[in-house]
Amino acid sequence: MPRFASILGALLVLLVPFAVQAQPVERTSPLTVEQIMQEPKSWIGDWPTNVRWHETGQTLYFDWNPDGDFPSDSLYKVARDGGSPQKVSPEERRSNPPTFDGWHHGEHVYTDDFSRKVYAADGDLYLYDRTNDEQTRLTDTPAREADPRFDLDGERVLFERDDNLFAVHLNTGRVRQLTDVQSGRAPREDEPTPREDVLEEQQLELFETLRERTEEDERAEEMRERDREADDPPPTHYTGGAEVSDLRMDPTERFVAIAQQSQPDAADPTQVIDYVTQSGHADVMQARPKVGIPPGDFSLHVQDLERDTTLEVNLHQLPGAYDVPEYRREQGVELDSSAAKRALYSYGPYWSADGEHAVLVVRADNNKDRWIARLDPETGDLTVLDRQHDAAWIGGPGISAYGGPGTVGWMPGNERFYFQSEATGYSHLYTVNVETGDTTQPTSGDFEVLGARLSRDGATWVLTTNRRSPHQQHAERMPADGGDITRLTQMTGTHDAALSPNGKRLATLYSTTNQPADLYLKDATAESEGNRITESPTDEWAAYDWRMPETTRFEASDGVEVPAHVFRPDTPNGAAVFFVHGAGYLQNVIKDFPPYFREYMFHNMLADLGYTVVDVDYRGSAGYGRDWRTAVYRHMGGRDLQDYVDAAEWVGETYGIPAERRFIYGGSYGGFMTLMALFTAPDHFGGGAALRSVTDWAHYNEVYTSNILNHPQTDSLAYARSSPIYHAEGLEDPLLMPHGLVDTNVQPQDIFRLTQRLIELGKEDWELAMYPVEGHGFEEPASWTDEYRRIFELIQESVGPNRTQN
Repeated sequence: MPRFASILGALLVLLVPFAVQAQPVERTSPLTVEQIMQEPKSWIGDWPTNVRWHETGQTLYFDWNPDGDFPSDSLYKVARDGGSPQKVSPEERRSNPPTFDGWHHGEHVYTDDFSRKVYAADGDLYLYDRTNDEQTRLTDTPAREADPRFDLDGERVLFERDDNLFAVHLNTGRVRQLTDVQSGRAPREDEPTPREDVLEEQQLELFETLRERTEEDERAEEMRERDREADDPPPTHYTGGAEVSDLRMDPTERFVAIAQQSQPDAADPTQVIDYVTQSGHADVMQARPKVGIPPGDFSLHVQDLERDTTLEVNLHQLPGAYDVPEYRREQGVELDSSAAKRALYSYGPYWSADGEHAVLVVRADNNKDRWIARLDPETGDLTVLDRQHDAAWIGGPGISAYGGPGTVGWMPGNERFYFQSEATGYSHLYTVNVETGDTTQPTSGDFEVLGARLSRDGATWVLTTNRRSPHQQHAERMPADGGDITRLTQMTGTHDAALSPNGKRLATLYSTTNQPADLYLKDATAESEGNRITESPTDEWAAYDWRMPETTRFEASDGVEVPAHVFRPDTPNGAAVFFVHGAGYLQNVIKDFPPYFREYMFHNMLADLGYTVVDVDYRGSAGYGRDWRTAVYRHMGGRDLQDYVDAAEWVGETYGIPAERRFIYGGSYGGFMTLMALFTAPDHFGGGAALRSVTDWAHYNEVYTSNILNHPQTDSLAYARSSPIYHAEGLEDPLLMPHGLVDTNVQPQDIFRLTQRLIELGKEDWELAMYPVEGHGFEEPASWTDEYRRIFELIQESVGPNRTQN
């Protein structure tokens, strides 16, 4: 007999609560759902974030709100040697003190001797003299100034405002416009017709007054032209209907690169309706388009101010620009330049400090290729320095799967350019000589470089890696050309580190699985021990003995060892709960306070009640290299879901928990995985909860989905086998589907379509729970509490002690 059902009307959902099958068992945990899901800062406490050094290196700033004050008052500081944190005064906070964010080699953010720095804050420009600790505000305007840098002489500051470049002279304060980029098209003067020519000639012959006025106008125009030539105005560039996406001038101020992009014609937005509003009227919100939109038109133009010319760089001169993706070749699409011309777009150019070299990062719109190329700004010619190709999609730490240049920059000396690549299967650092093309690889091994910065002298790298373990993150130091790597942080866990400007002190936000981050300060040596600066958890939260789950691996059906966390109860009740993390490319089997901290606390409660709780870094998760990341290409719910099926079988063999006593749940991608588990592998689970779940990938967004499944119009097979809505007939076990009604990410339409499918299939054992004021990430404690109360009750009734005995 069904325990519960749902009926979907035209717009409203009638929620039918689960019928109680047995008397609830007595709780044996000091935790409750209500306690876990309350406002986290009031119970767990607020932990520090966003650590950054003052430019002097004498003070460390960080965001922290231990007293629950208004957010704008949550900036704290501590001296470089430690001591008690002090709240920053409103006056100091509003002054936008200069903070250190790397040495920016080649970018002229500092003068050549590093004595002065220019930076932007809150849309205005500031100059900081590092020799006398003096700050000067350069602009105070309603417009937003950005991307400031010094000229080669250090006498002017160049910056961007309103899609144009300007320069302010530091001695005189004079501001000069360096570019003239305008929207629209150049005005055209219509040529007079022969009839109009005759009439004008007649008028000038007959009337002396008109002749005199015409001569005066011509003399005035000649004077204006001479004045313009004396002022040396920049040439005008018209962008047509496109928007400026990047604007860069080389250090010699001869060349200006203008990148512009137009929105695709078919980028139709979707709509989400907010029913619970202050006005009492429903609010229709415009949201992102669905996957499958064509790319916008991108073009890169280079103005040569010396020759007063403009050329468009042909990005398709790059080798492989016309390549047909492997999956299309399998479908019989030939290598035809007219049909296979992919959209390309670029970042940069990144100019060397002396302006002698320019490098572009070029990416294909289908994200299967990335080129690092030297640009000749006089001719527009490109020379390939590196090409990374992936039959699936380009991604990984320091590279990004969603566009952007990634970790790139110049080494001192103006000859070598650095970048990250997955050429070996893991994301590592590379440098290339832009003249010879010679490439070196400073880091190597079965680990990933998560972050990299050069020291001031360019002699060493400060790295963040998972070299010690894929479940940990440490700060390390290495010579610039590679060699021995020295780990600067020793405590087991995750270290989000910030090195002081002189490289001698290290601030870390250190966390473990059962402790949120706190701030530590230490010398930047391997031997130095850190001093704890903050104590974030509240006494009430710390009073509970939060578990450190066991980190283990099980052998999957393809022989691969898959990482997992296991919460093992002291007294097992014979049931297991499987949690599936979201985002796809994310990691949860980590020695870090988890991004799913509410779920982590919920799992502690479940373990108290006798449940064995397991979460898995399934294929597609971050932290394990390229092959792990792309194992879901063209089939989400394939290898990733099989890892959970294998985990379920492993739990059955290891702990003797049968399939009907296993529950699976997760949100977003984890919700999608839950649906696929219950629809396509029902023999391995006894119930599940799919939170804010994707039900049909053809209705999700472009930037995420097209990487993995290509486009629905060219790869319909990938979408059909990856979308739960096509497999809903396989549902056999109880299913809960909570969803926010104002979710602009995974939109309500998605879950409504699956609901209608379940109705038409005659499925009964499911419930749809809508949350009228919530988006993709819930905010209100009441919503969190209601959602997890329902999840907990379904766990109890479907696989736990309250389940129906068959």
